[in-house]
Amino acid sequence: MEWNTLLSTEKTGPEEAEPTQFAQYPINEFEKDYHKIVSSAAFRRLQDKTQVFPLDKSDFVRTRLTHSIEVSTVARQLGIMISKNNTPYKPADIDGDAAEGIASVLLCAGLLHDLGNPPFGHFGEVVIGDWFKEHLDLIDYKGRPLRSWLTPQMASDLEHFEGNAQALRILLKAGHRSEINLSKAIISTLVKYPTDSLSFRGGDPDIRKHKLGFYAAEQEAFRSVSETVGTVTASGDFCRHPLTYVLEAADDIAYATADLEDAFKKGLFTLDAFTEFFKSFYTEEDLAIHNSPAYYSNELILLLQSLRGSEHSARGDSSAFKQWLNRVRRWLMYVTVYRFSFKYRSIMAGTYGDDLFAETFHSLTIRILKKAMAEFAYDAPGILKLELSAQTILSFLLGRFVGAALYYGSQDEDYLPSKADRKYLMIFSDNYKQDYENAKTGDEARDLYLRLLMVTDYISGMTDSYARTLYRELSGIEAV
Repeated sequence: MEWNTLLSTEKTGPEEAEPTQFAQYPINEFEKDYHKIVSSAAFRRLQDKTQVFPLDKSDFVRTRLTHSIEVSTVARQLGIMISKNNTPYKPADIDGDAAEGIASVLLCAGLLHDLGNPPFGHFGEVVIGDWFKEHLDLIDYKGRPLRSWLTPQMASDLEHFEGNAQALRILLKAGHRSEINLSKAIISTLVKYPTDSLSFRGGDPDIRKHKLGFYAAEQEAFRSVSETVGTVTASGDFCRHPLTYVLEAADDIAYATADLEDAFKKGLFTLDAFTEFFKSFYTEEDLAIHNSPAYYSNELILLLQSLRGSEHSARGDSSAFKQWLNRVRRWLMYVTVYRFSFKYRSIMAGTYGDDLFAETFHSLTIRILKKAMAEFAYDAPGILKLELSAQTILSFLLGRFVGAALYYGSQDEDYLPSKADRKYLMIFSDNYKQDYENAKTGDEARDLYLRLLMVTDYISGMTDSYARTLYRELSGIEAV
């Protein structure tokens, strides 16, 4: 792979002509992409979508929007560190133009990386997938179960709804509508798992196989993007864009530090409990090995104890913990850049199969921080209530709108939408209907699949508040 193609500014949809008066003031193509992103409705909706904790009146809890801004910032800084460091590990083929492009692509990709996530956090993804697993055999279309009409890949797409694949779908459709018509370098960077829904395996040694990254509906469009940027192998498989590794690390760093800070501020654990939990991941024998991951992780926890006993203690544990997380974040960024540079050849060859924390001094640190979220946050009453609400709300909406979409556009007198179905369909945004009209093929099975995707597009695009409100209005109850 080479940076002249990896940083392609070719768009996914038809490009608009630049007004002649602006030719005197040239703007980087990726800067134009950045403006499109922050001006888009899809990006703005992230302000009312759950990151980890249910949205409440507290002004410190992060939403998908604030999380995405943090990831964008960390990703851009990592890009600058990779391309402009003064160490022997700096990749020799990253010149000035490439350095500028790398930072700009990561800035944009960080803003977009959660664009496809449905309401109610990652649990919303699970609810949508599980609903289809249960109902593809129970709902009939023209006298036959839905599953019997779909190819195995189409059924698997629905049963394994994935926010990453949904983000790709949103952006490719928006590009053709000229709403968020982005450079292919950014689109490619966003696809963390360039694998279809029949080929992914969570425990695969190759990280790109851990989840699905595109649906059957976008497979050929994604191939076109990959061919442009040069991430298609000689055998026709897809490899990751090199900047995807950096984006993934930025997401992990933000999640493992910022979300942990939110959990602490919400009173879900004390620093004494956190310290005890942290130290449980290694032994005294591990610490005796100098320069081991346990040694460096322990150095961090000693730093936390030191900060609690310093001037920060006068302002409380919250100040000490925040300062400590800032230090941790910098160390995680340092090892990310080191690993990217150290494994640069295999990354550029498309053969590197791990994340950028593997085999670094802080590989254990990032694992502990992620485990801490599971230990202290995920069983908190607020999150459990959110998940129960998500189950009720999304299942209800899927049942109503899938049923309504089955015969949308049908001309067969024996199979027409009911009056109620037509009313449900009137609620749909015209954009979703037009996307379907543009994509339909005339093949009955594939068009049925596209109508089901039309429903997941609509529901996954909802904010938390809108989903709750719509559920209450359609179900006739006041609250959940």
